[in-house]
Parts: sequence; structure tokens; C-alpha cells
Amino acid sequence: MVEQDWLSERFAEHQGRLQAVAYRILRSPSDAEDAVQEAWLRVSRADTGQVENPAGWLTTVVARVCLNMLEARRARREEPTGALPPEPATSDASTDPTRQATPEEDALLADSVGVALTMVLDTLTPAERLAFVLHDIFGVPFGEIGDIIDRSPAAARQLASRARRRVQGATAPSDAARSRKREVIAAFLAASRDGDFAALLSLLDSDAVLVADPAAVRIGAAAEVRGADAVAATFAGRAEAARLALVDGVPAAVWAHRGLPKVVFSFTISEGKITGITLQADPDRLRDLDIVFVRTGDKEQ
Repeated sequence: MVEQDWLSERFAEHQGRLQAVAYRILRSPSDAEDAVQEAWLRVSRADTGQVENPAGWLTTVVARVCLNMLEARRARREEPTGALPPEPATSDASTDPTRQATPEEDALLADSVGVALTMVLDTLTPAERLAFVLHDIFGVPFGEIGDIIDRSPAAARQLASRARRRVQGATAPSDAARSRKREVIAAFLAASRDGDFAALLSLLDSDAVLVADPAAVRIGAAAEVRGADAVAATFAGRAEAARLALVDGVPAAVWAHRGLPKVVFSFTISEGKITGITLQADPDRLRDLDIVFVRTGDKEQ
């Protein structure tokens, strides 16, 4: 009983880090939760008599669970949806869908674990992905990583180095594109609020399409609107309550009512023009999204 109490205390103490490790590796909030729960089941049955470093041991258990999940996902050829959100905070405030981005989160948006990493991670093998995330983001020594993936420390170092080169090659253009997308969306929202039809037209591709999911249609949106003139007319003088936000780490817009997101506006942009806008209002879908509202005047670094 004493040993179980000690184990519960250590697990609770490090749970925030364990959640973050799983989240970074798996890129899915629900999968990360499943991984941490599975890790708890494993450690609760384990002999802890020889454990000298609880934090390292627990991280190893979670990492092994994540590795198994990645390998299973790869075998099924499944691709997770959405881009990497900012790392989950350990406080209760992180669950508030209307929370503002902190300066630390704003800085995080432009680092090597942003959208570019999300795309690159999906091209890596499970071992490469694990080695890179554990070492470069969480500072886990290559010796410990090697034990997790059944490789030598030198092999683990090589895997992380290979992944790092691919991430560094993709980060700069992706961050630049994301920053530009944010500027275009902010300008579109401002023109919409001001009823500036000409400004809206200047931001829309001539063949722009607006599509709404069934839930958005039920609350008054048109199922489909085609052409820049029609889309501009739909938004002119409207969307007053929509705010610039990061949805799963990607610039978007969100309308919230009484603190709860009701509609997410996703934008497709090509060569500086908006080619598509998708409205999502399905409550089940919205609950799975990580939404951080961007403060007015903020700029990505």
C-alpha cells in the first residue's frame, strides 16, 4: 500500500510532463491521453524497488507506449488529423477554450515544433520521430532513447540527427507562409467588420468557395457559396464577433458565444488570395480542437 501511494504521488507529480511528451510524439490530444493512461496501467503493475529516477523511468514507459502506438498507426497507414497545437499547459486554465495566448505560447508558435514539424513528423519512421522529440524537445539522453527503441546510443543520435535535418529544411518556409496566412485572415476579418466590399474582393480569389458543414447550415449559414462577389457579399458587414485565432496551431477565425466556440472559419490561401473558407459548427468536432485566441496587435516572430 505504501509503495502504491508513493507511485501514485510520483505519477501525479510528473503527469504534466508525461502528457506533454505523449502529445508531442503522437500529435493527437486523445491519443496522448490514451498513452498516459496505458502508461499508468503498466507502472501500477510494475516493481518499483529498483527505480532511482522516477521522472526518467515514467518518461521511458510513456515513450514506449507512444512508440507502439506510432508503429500500429503506421501499420494501418493512418494519418492523424489537424496540426500540432501549442504544448498543453498543466494548469486548469489550459482547458479554457477562450484563453488568450501567453507571450511564451506566442514564442512557441514560431519555433521548430510548429506546423512545419507537424508535416515533417508524419514522414519520419516511428524511431526517428521518437528520437527527435525526446532528445531535441525534452533533452532525454541518447543512451535512454536507445534503450527505448532497442538501438545503441550512436544509432539513436543518428536517427535524431536525420530527423532534425528534415525539420530544419522545412521550418523556415512554413513559418513564413503561416505568418502571411495570419495577415490575410486578419485583413479579411477587418474588412468584413467594416463592410468594406472592395477590400474583401481584393483578398478573395475570383473562384473562391465558401462551404459550411450541416451544423453551420442549421444555424443560418449557406451550404455553399461560389465566386468572389458572392462570398464577399456574404461577409460584408458581418462576422463582427469572429476573432483571429490559432486552431490546432493554424491561423483561422472563431466565433464564440458565452465563452464557448460555436463556429470555426478555416481558410485556404494560395498566392496571397483566399481560395476557400470552411465553416465548422459541429460541437463534437469543435471539442477536439485546440483554440487559442490571438491578441489584437500580436505578431508572430
